[in-house]
Amino acid sequence: MSYAPLDQSKMHQHGATVLCCNCGVPIDGSSGLVMCYDCIKMNVDITDGIPREANLSYCRNCERFLQPPGQWVRAELESRELLAICLRRLKGLNKVRLVDASFIWTEPHSRRIRVKLTIQGEAMTNTIIQQSFEVEFVVIAMQCADCAKSYTAHTWRAAVQIRQKVSHKRTFLYLEQMILKHNAHVDTVSISEAKDGLDFFYSQRNHAVKMIDFLNAVVPIRYKKSEELISQDIHTSTSTYKFTYSVEIVPICRDDLVVLPKKLAKSLGNISQFVLCSKITSTVQFLDPNTLQTAEISAPVYWRQPFQSLTDMSQLVEFIVLDVEPTGYSKGKRVQADITIARASDLGSNDQEYYVRSHLGAICHAGDSVLGYHISNANYNSDLFDGLNYDRVPDVVLVKKLYRRTTKKNRNWKLKRMAKEHKDIDASNDYSSRQQKQEMERAEMDYEAFLQELEEDAELRQSVNLYKSNNPPQPVNEGEMDEDEDEDAPQINMDELLDELDEMTLEDGGSQENHVNV
Repeated sequence: MSYAPLDQSKMHQHGATVLCCNCGVPIDGSSGLVMCYDCIKMNVDITDGIPREANLSYCRNCERFLQPPGQWVRAELESRELLAICLRRLKGLNKVRLVDASFIWTEPHSRRIRVKLTIQGEAMTNTIIQQSFEVEFVVIAMQCADCAKSYTAHTWRAAVQIRQKVSHKRTFLYLEQMILKHNAHVDTVSISEAKDGLDFFYSQRNHAVKMIDFLNAVVPIRYKKSEELISQDIHTSTSTYKFTYSVEIVPICRDDLVVLPKKLAKSLGNISQFVLCSKITSTVQFLDPNTLQTAEISAPVYWRQPFQSLTDMSQLVEFIVLDVEPTGYSKGKRVQADITIARASDLGSNDQEYYVRSHLGAICHAGDSVLGYHISNANYNSDLFDGLNYDRVPDVVLVKKLYRRTTKKNRNWKLKRMAKEHKDIDASNDYSSRQQKQEMERAEMDYEAFLQELEEDAELRQSVNLYKSNNPPQPVNEGEMDEDEDEDAPQINMDELLDELDEMTLEDGGSQENHVNV
């Protein structure tokens, strides 16, 4: 009978074992430990010395957090920037190894920020354990130095004066929404309204330059810089200046009727001189309603040879569509058609009809109301218009379809507005009071026209943040209902609207001027 030889490696594979002094579980005695790993985690706290509560300073005006010792940083809730600020506030975190850090959801208006941390540290000799714990940060509202200066007169160092010499405010309403969406107004000390535009004041020159760059990207502009010497120290050769940037927006707006200079029209693909302004971005885009040809010019090209629009939307006339005959040519969403129209004020009095070629063939039907420029019944003071061949000038240029709406109170959405300084109405001066009231009424009409443009143009809505209205739609009385209301009147779907909870502030949960994204 023979025996197999013993494997020496297997004999020395298992060392001596000892019992855990706490729970009695066998552990490897060669490591020199007297407790098992689970008991070490239960009895040793490597988070000792790291506070479980801390404070964060938050400025409600500029929506920035304080990063000690004196730097104010903009950070959205649950962002990487805010997490970095929170971790810097914890003492003793540098003695351990940080493995993971994440936010725990809290109510935006609770002024509490909770962070879950996972760290690794040495509990005993040659023993590394991992533990997780939570830290709660209390947001304390205070005022930063920059915002404190904003309540003191003559503290600005740079100003941006935006002007557009037109009779309405629709361009500035669009620009206001663009500024709010991209938070381009966060560095302003104050914003005030002027006769033909807005004034933005800044405490630093680079903030004003940043605003100029933003305006260049969204609207066609030109600007001029000027500076004023405030003080000068001859001993140190230092000077203090105030800088002013005068910005002028191209005085052509959407749906304006424009006569292009002849040389410019030829350089734009030989487009017709008689065009409509179809869109305003960083460039000015034109549309020939007869041929559906489009062209665009940049701001430097326009200012090289500036020209005014022939007429604007205030001169639109209502027409009734009698017949629509598509020509079979289309370009994108525009369909070319021959449309027979009659002026709405002429119905029942005469049988004057107009035959026009328009780009509205896709949305116009017999019986619809449209808005257009009545060229043959108008007198224009323009050298460019006088130089046109009158045989090629149409009698009417249609611009847009007119929708009948019940009431503007039934909108389920709203827009946020910037906080601007308004001039007080002087009640002692009747003329000044009456004039300012007329300007306020005109501004309300421009705002309503801008809201209607947002409802009708889905492409325009993509550059604007729309919010759900907290006020439910008001019921319409039977006497206020319009029997001719269009059933196909454009409306904004709920999925296009943002919840106002997404834009709550830490202080009051819903400011219309200052908001923090969650």
